[in-house]
Amino acid sequence: MKLNQLETFLWVATLGSFRKAAERLNTTQPAVSSRINALELTLGNRLFERGPRSVTLTAFGQTIVPYAEKVIYMADQLRSQSVEAEAEAGILRLGVSETIVHTWLPDFLRRAHDMAPGLSVELSVDVTVNLRDELAARSLDLGILLGPVSAHEIDNLQLCSYPLAWAASPRLGLPPGPHAVETLARHRILTFARNTRPFVEIRNRLRRADGPPARISPSSSLAAIKRMAVDGLGVAVLPLETIRGEIESGQLQVLECDWQPSDLVFTASWPTVPFRPALERFAQLAAVAAARFDATRR
Repeated sequence: MKLNQLETFLWVATLGSFRKAAERLNTTQPAVSSRINALELTLGNRLFERGPRSVTLTAFGQTIVPYAEKVIYMADQLRSQSVEAEAEAGILRLGVSETIVHTWLPDFLRRAHDMAPGLSVELSVDVTVNLRDELAARSLDLGILLGPVSAHEIDNLQLCSYPLAWAASPRLGLPPGPHAVETLARHRILTFARNTRPFVEIRNRLRRADGPPARISPSSSLAAIKRMAVDGLGVAVLPLETIRGEIESGQLQVLECDWQPSDLVFTASWPTVPFRPALERFAQLAAVAAARFDATRR
């Protein structure tokens, strides 16, 4: 006897239809029939009277309903306990994009510690393409990255989005704008690593710009890009949220441009197999931290 057989039995009993139960369980009608047949074989009695348009419980089936409900309820309680137990101890292998490091990662880590004081977090900061590969290989438990991840058995929860800004040191002598992208492309462009979505968008747009080929200096470190921009080594394209401090101190100024790359959209993404319900709770904590950060900025 399997839990999915009992769950299927309860949905057929509730909906009075194998087809409707299949739709509710996101499976096929033959799969529902197979589960019911297997359960009837195990119990040694028929559970349903099959009609042309609907099915009804037999007398024996009616006596089984409260037992099935009890088993499913206890299974749900066991899953709930496993969430608490997993959250209290163990290791969370967390992979994050660097933009999150410069925004609300500390708040998320504090919340995770409050929820699970015995949890150890192994943190990896990398570009999204690498984080996706590690999620698929199960080398990471949870990724906070540019998403969503469209991969088999990976779930996603959208967290936040941040615009990218053109910024430069006042020592470059550039007025706030507006500027044509061709004008800014006369300077070295400092931005994300090659295997990232922002780099590809910027490279493709600058390829179509008039004038000599643009000089793009990609880096996997946002901190390094900021440092080079502050030192006047070029025009940076960075998430606005990560350079607010430098803007407020006058080290950088935002430049208005006639073309903007797409906003960065971040998700919490985690493998659904093997089943680890605590991962969804950590993803929800990330959503709370992201929302709180955005509310503070507003």
